[in-house]
Amino acid sequence: MTAAAVGASPKRPNILFILADDHALQQISAYRPDNVVTTPQIDRIAAAGMRLDNCFCCNSLCAPSRASILTGNYNHICGVRTLQEKFDNRQRTIAHALREGGYQTAMIGKWHLGHEEANTPRGFDHWEILIGQGEYHNPRFLSEAGLAQETGYVTEIITAKCLDWLEERDVDRPFFLMCHHKAPHRDWQPAPQYVGRYADVDFPHPETYHDDYETRGPAAWRARMRIDDLTERDCKQPFPEDLSPEELVDWKYQRFMEDYMACVASIDDGVGQLLDYLEEHGLLEETLVIYSSDQGFYTGEHGWFDKRFMYEESHHMPCLVQYPGHIPAGSSSQEMILNIDFAPTWLDFAGLSAGALTTQGRSMRQVLEADEETGQGYDYIYYRYWDKTSDHHVYPHYGVRGRRYKLICFRNLEPGEGESPTYWELYDLKTDPNELNNRIDDPALAAVREDMHRALLQLQEKYQDTELL
Repeated sequence: MTAAAVGASPKRPNILFILADDHALQQISAYRPDNVVTTPQIDRIAAAGMRLDNCFCCNSLCAPSRASILTGNYNHICGVRTLQEKFDNRQRTIAHALREGGYQTAMIGKWHLGHEEANTPRGFDHWEILIGQGEYHNPRFLSEAGLAQETGYVTEIITAKCLDWLEERDVDRPFFLMCHHKAPHRDWQPAPQYVGRYADVDFPHPETYHDDYETRGPAAWRARMRIDDLTERDCKQPFPEDLSPEELVDWKYQRFMEDYMACVASIDDGVGQLLDYLEEHGLLEETLVIYSSDQGFYTGEHGWFDKRFMYEESHHMPCLVQYPGHIPAGSSSQEMILNIDFAPTWLDFAGLSAGALTTQGRSMRQVLEADEETGQGYDYIYYRYWDKTSDHHVYPHYGVRGRRYKLICFRNLEPGEGESPTYWELYDLKTDPNELNNRIDDPALAAVREDMHRALLQLQEKYQDTELL
């Protein structure tokens, strides 16, 4: 469909998609108002629109999640299952579909899908991307003009580049802007003005901070992403020598959270600048704004940092959406949605046919626009983590999450003596929301286990993911 073909249609929204990297849902005050550190600018989106409480990723890893967002497909379909697999930019993405539908498109910030010619962004009128993970300070950006190094702090530079593009865009066309931040990815380097900002804040331990993994298999207790695994580089200073082992772990946790939230503070500032720009230029009522992260993140829950697991803190993505006059202000939804739903949702709001992009997701527009729950979310969602080589030693696994129960199958690739190469976990999220009690062998849940396994097989067939380890 050409721009001319859609010219007579009702005015369509601009689309601003702000994506953080590893921003934990529980570290956004719109989700946790009692947090010791708040995110007032990000919270503006929730106040003006909807807070989605059950948005999930298909694979809790940076590059795979980004590829799914771009294509609307699971990772075995879009070809990016791990951090080692590069994105094939010959495949069609949401950028192609929106540009052909009359949108001006831009991608600025963290791409993380490869920076060779075969995997740089396509479908965008303008793109400037970080190299790989990108640097926090004086980062390098690649564009069609070549490679250039910028001076300053990465979050502020990405925000400034987005604002510059908004100033220079074609105002006669709606825009689609992907503003992708590096922060707050490891190793959590704050902007100079925020170094030490939270040094005097006492970050409370999460409820599951001292989890002993008693009812679970070896994946949980073998994973190398405990707070104690944080390094001196992560903490930006040598470890104190006068602390007991327990005190040292707590010291590491405080240093980690101090820097993590200082990185978040710069993102929050940037979100505020973008919202202010839209308001000052009369664009706020005409723009669909989405804030999310490529996956969830552990901030001490279960004694961990990082992500990867299908457990709730990692599986959950924050997702806040505003579009005044269309999405009820100050609303929330418990419906389950997936990151593969973003692309078809944007097509729907843009007034373009779902056939403009072949996806495995579906539009969540009815969820976003409803005054009451409409049942448009999923009853069951499928998850698949593929990475076999992670330094964090998280086992490959897949599973299904329902509205109450979750079933996970782990593949133990190096079983010890007496250990099974395959084992299962089952959780009742209503009675055990912290997933501390694996009930896979509980006779009282035998029928639930069978139902969940049946749903898992159905989803694997539906999404064409039948080549299992």
